[in-house]
Amino acid sequence: MTALMAALCYVAFTFLQIKIPTPAGYTSFHLGNVFCVVAAILIDGVSGGIAGAIGMGIADLFDPAYVLTVPKTIIIKFLIGFITGTMAHKVFKIDEKENCEKEIMMSIFVGMMFNVVAEPLLSFLYYDLILNNSDKATSYLTMAKWITTLVNATLTIIIGTTLSIAIRKRIKR
Repeated sequence: MTALMAALCYVAFTFLQIKIPTPAGYTSFHLGNVFCVVAAILIDGVSGGIAGAIGMGIADLFDPAYVLTVPKTIIIKFLIGFITGTMAHKVFKIDEKENCEKEIMMSIFVGMMFNVVAEPLLSFLYYDLILNNSDKATSYLTMAKWITTLVNATLTIIIGTTLSIAIRKRIKR
């Protein structure tokens, strides 16, 4: 299941993406995070994190626009899945409940709010401290990066919640 979700993360990021060129490089609207959070809801946080890290890490590796960001992507995507799954399974205890649509949505919301804050900030630190590129680092704090990250998070909350609820109901049957 984790491998399937990793493959879906890869496909959703690679083929369901709109790249946006900015003066500092590319940012994009994509659906890769959707399957990271779906895996976290359906399996657990570690599996969701692994699916996101592997799927989107490989997608970055094969995309010249993102190849330098592979380590950062692996860390952030793992944490998105881990946080989402921990909220769902440990805090809201969705495995013990029949109707838990609100808890699923809140878990995904928390994971995506982490992403909205962490993606631009970790990108800044990664480029500044690791790659020693302060110009590129500063560009990650621009409005374009925050907007695309917020749109991606919103899409992930809506689509991820819908898919998680629908698939979870089928699995329970």
